[in-house]
Amino acid sequence: MIGKSIFNSHYFYKSHYETDHNAVTIAAMTIRPSIIEAPFRCPIARTLDVIGERWTILILRDLIVDGPRKFLDFERSLSGISPTTLSARLKRLEEAGIVERRFYEQHPPRAEYVLTERGNELRPALRALFEWGQRHTEYAAGTA
Repeated sequence: MIGKSIFNSHYFYKSHYETDHNAVTIAAMTIRPSIIEAPFRCPIARTLDVIGERWTILILRDLIVDGPRKFLDFERSLSGISPTTLSARLKRLEEAGIVERRFYEQHPPRAEYVLTERGNELRPALRALFEWGQRHTEYAAGTA
């Protein structure tokens, strides 16, 4: 079991970067669409169209477990992901209203990513994946 609960909802409203937050104003830049459109009748297929690409679930995991994250934080935790792929996945999550990018008004401009209310609704799905993995898989060093 991981040290922090991935379902501790109050954690998302507290930034890891409190000192930065005290010194700057944060502006939300995401427009959250009301409905995500996908060319599939099946709701599972539509959901996978949004979050089913490689790395996306792990990005969501990091946001659930660790709270707000900067781009560099993702690069450090997701060993092997290219900056281009990470940027594309974050952009897709942002367009779907699952992740919000918050900019600081300082030089150089920096952003952190946080889950939106819509993103937080994915917690039970990630919890189910986590629990299934605990029951049915085990770590084998050197196989990945």
